[in-house]
Amino acid sequence: MRSDAARLQARWQADEPAFGVWSSLADPVVAEVLAAGDADYVCVDTQHGHVGAGELARTLQAFRAGGRSPLVRVAWNEPAAIFRALDAGASGVVVPMVDDGAAARAAVEAVRYPPVGRRSWGPMWGDSRPVPTPAEQDAEALCIVMVETAAAVDQLPLILATPGVDAVYIGPNDLALSCGLGRGTYRDCADVLDLLTRVVAACRAHGVPVGLHCSDAAMAGDWAVRGVGMLTTVTDTSALRRAVAGDLTAAASHYRGAVPRTTTR
Repeated sequence: MRSDAARLQARWQADEPAFGVWSSLADPVVAEVLAAGDADYVCVDTQHGHVGAGELARTLQAFRAGGRSPLVRVAWNEPAAIFRALDAGASGVVVPMVDDGAAARAAVEAVRYPPVGRRSWGPMWGDSRPVPTPAEQDAEALCIVMVETAAAVDQLPLILATPGVDAVYIGPNDLALSCGLGRGTYRDCADVLDLLTRVVAACRAHGVPVGLHCSDAAMAGDWAVRGVGMLTTVTDTSALRRAVAGDLTAAASHYRGAVPRTTTR
């Protein structure tokens, strides 16, 4: 079983970037396809994706059938959502809208068992793989908190100093919106570039790995050079859309470029 959390930790220890996939579709076949891929990590999105509480367990089961234990972005920073994701087999969680040190501590406590945290015991795995002990799960499970508001930027030193925060993940669209910059990109707006650069620099100065949600492969490659260690490069929905459009365009182009056949009577 490939643990995405373990693979991320290995990349970070080597100071190498990890490139990943965001999964929004609640389909076990899609999960098996992604599980078989070469991404350093896959994150199942239960906040803005189609995977709800009812689909999460079987979606993660499909990933495990493909040999992968992915991350899960929970819908909110609340213990029940974090418990459920980890109990269903996620190797780590991405927690949205963490605005200060208290919110970061709450996320960490929901990820860890006592005495460090307050996660309760209740694995929901339906396969025959032995359930790791609480100590083994605490050692592996990643607590990745999202910085995506102006308040979080102001409180970033306290968030980064919170014991048990394994990484920070930047949501650039919400961060830009919260800071009054609109839904701009760093390519279009120097202020967005400066904002992202400052967050990345602060994380690296504190020795905390930093991730970034990227709009395309070029953005991921650019920020990998800038020191970002976790780069979501593609989503399953956008990959499907591009593949369909690309193949249809290629077929039409081939048809238009072909030599017309002549007919004889």
